[in-house]
Amino acid sequence: MNFAMRCAFAVVCLGVIASCSSVSIETYADNKPRLVAEEFFNGKLTAHGIVKDRGGEVIRYFNATIDAYWVDGVGTLDERFVFDDGEQQTRVWKLVPNADGKYTATAGDVVGEAAMQVAGNSLFLDYVLRIPYGDGTIDLRIDDRMYLVSERVLLNESIMTKWGFEVGQITLVIQKI
Repeated sequence: MNFAMRCAFAVVCLGVIASCSSVSIETYADNKPRLVAEEFFNGKLTAHGIVKDRGGEVIRYFNATIDAYWVDGVGTLDERFVFDDGEQQTRVWKLVPNADGKYTATAGDVVGEAAMQVAGNSLFLDYVLRIPYGDGTIDLRIDDRMYLVSERVLLNESIMTKWGFEVGQITLVIQKI
């Protein structure tokens, strides 16, 4: 194969790879019911979910309560988790709307800032979470995809990766009380 043919082959391969890329949130822009973060994440909520390892085996179950509110345009999600082994965790998110309609989200165990986007019935949240591991911690990239399926129910699928490899999944339902 000559140089020109190899270049053409490389371009075609890159196009195929790019076409397999992740679904954009804009895909859901016209979906209903419309998710408005300031409305859904306001008041008391509950969450119930599972954590799977990289092989798909359920390794943990959890329940959570969430107190959500907005003050001066900034949202707070105070999440209290209880796992099936009795472990308890707390995560307090701060959600700050940006001029472009997106949000910046932060929490104590999140490395840096999370990017949050909302379109139609969907909310995508991308961040690095620092979790306990052995005698230390490990940083995992979390790709949260949330879908409002009714005015009171939000489904959340999360993919956890390390160095670009999937290491686990989280599935949960969040309900307004």
